[in-house]
Amino acid sequence: VQLVESGGGLVQAGGQLRLSCLSSERIDNIPSMGWYRQHPGKQREAVALITAGGATASADFVQGRFTISVDNAKNTIDLQMNNLKPEDTAVYRCYVRVRGEDWWGQGTQVTVSS
Repeated sequence: VQLVESGGGLVQAGGQLRLSCLSSERIDNIPSMGWYRQHPGKQREAVALITAGGATASADFVQGRFTISVDNAKNTIDLQMNNLKPEDTAVYRCYVRVRGEDWWGQGTQVTVSS
């Protein structure tokens, strides 16, 4: 499975970005998928997850600012991020679990300036 993220970049605090992850596997065949992030020198942490049935979950730090969704027509897993904070600066990677295996994208850098 190949995953290619896009949409990262530099934004001011309070701004927004939309991350997109293009999957080589059909999205409607994937039972579990999501976005994680990693700050330099820290462990990777889950940001938001979504199931094939559309159930979602997000980390406490999201506080309603981020929305995860899928686009079956484009075969993407998207993360809309609003009201970004400097502490959201990290490398964001998308994730899918397919046939019992975990697959990861290369990541996209998000930098939020104060």
